[in-house]
Amino acid sequence: MSKVRELAERMWSGEAQVEAIASAQSLVKGFVGLEPVADGVAFVGSFANVTSVQTDDGLVLIDTGSPMMAPKVHDAVRAWSDKPLHTAVFTHGHVDHCFGVEIWEREAKSKSWSTTPTVLAHEAIVDRFDRYKATAGYNGLINMRQFRLPMPLFPTHFRYPDKTYRSGQSLRVGDTQIELTHARGETDDHTYAWLPETRVLATGDLFIWASPNCGNPQKAQRYPKEWAAALRTMAALEPEVMLPGHGPPIFGADRIAQALDETAQLLETLLAQTLDAMNAGATLDDVVATVRAPEALLQRPYLRPVYDEPEFIVRNLWRLYGGWYDGDPSELKPAPRKALAQELAALIGGPGPLVDRALALSAEGEDRLACHLVEIAWRAAGQDKAVSQARQAVYTAAADRSQSVMARGIYTAAAEQDAPPSAYKPKVR
Repeated sequence: MSKVRELAERMWSGEAQVEAIASAQSLVKGFVGLEPVADGVAFVGSFANVTSVQTDDGLVLIDTGSPMMAPKVHDAVRAWSDKPLHTAVFTHGHVDHCFGVEIWEREAKSKSWSTTPTVLAHEAIVDRFDRYKATAGYNGLINMRQFRLPMPLFPTHFRYPDKTYRSGQSLRVGDTQIELTHARGETDDHTYAWLPETRVLATGDLFIWASPNCGNPQKAQRYPKEWAAALRTMAALEPEVMLPGHGPPIFGADRIAQALDETAQLLETLLAQTLDAMNAGATLDDVVATVRAPEALLQRPYLRPVYDEPEFIVRNLWRLYGGWYDGDPSELKPAPRKALAQELAALIGGPGPLVDRALALSAEGEDRLACHLVEIAWRAAGQDKAVSQARQAVYTAAADRSQSVMARGIYTAAAEQDAPPSAYKPKVR
């Protein structure tokens, strides 16, 4: 059995977990290799996967890889086929999926090929790339926290598409038909690709071998309702091979149907519970405390909350349907956090009691309360070394007990923070 198929079996059985989205190390070392999965179709397992389709008129790549992985993707595909790249399809504009086209363009130029790559994507990717340029600093800080990088890292140059579509596009390259369909989900510019002749489905990040990345607390809006609908539409195609955005392929119509159906169920139950609570007048605090994902679904090897968490999806749903006001009137025009912390600490004789209680709660595994109390003490105490050390201990313990990359990254970054943020001083324009 090949390396890719062996990993696919181990993942399905629950023996292995997807690491391609779960660590900073995988950004550099998460390359698995190329595996033919159908006639003329190869899967390239990487930090973010790539699908290569061989046609009479050249290659079609569905996604092209991350900046660091794109050269390895090119080399792997080249070992499989010497055809020029005809078309590159971006399933969405996340950085790990849409880099490396320039390698193929340089190759076409150096060999004087008449075919030069055409990049195809949903029309919303243009606004995404523009937004990324405007927020490169913020996104660099996110990457540093999320993947535990030594410094902010985010590109400022993007390969914009040559052609775009709105609802989808039927793409014919040589002897091969590829149906592209837009579906809002993890992003507003998402696409999945269906190859009807080989019954291969390339999902992009609509499936990632983990609980859907639909609530990321540091990223833009996600769309659970449309995501669930897309999963059901994909299942109705009855694919026999499914190539996800992260993690190994799934082989077999029954397994694919189960994985897509249960992922849709997870999103649908979180949506229904959240809307029921909102319509009944619940505050965000009430909603987060009461909405629960079915535990049986979270135990599935392809739905474990190892990257995102259902709780974060609930918060994202509140943002989508209810705006930023959380139902607590004191949060409508809140005092600066430092001022509130200093006032509370003064009422109890200083930050000491807060620190002591936070450490006791942390020792009992009560991370939520412990983090609240130690954060108040830290903001009130300023540069106090003992308070900073206590905060480091509390957030380190919280990170160690967190299952998702999102939570571990934020808690670990907090533990490593030297001092409370000073007042932001805007640039003079």
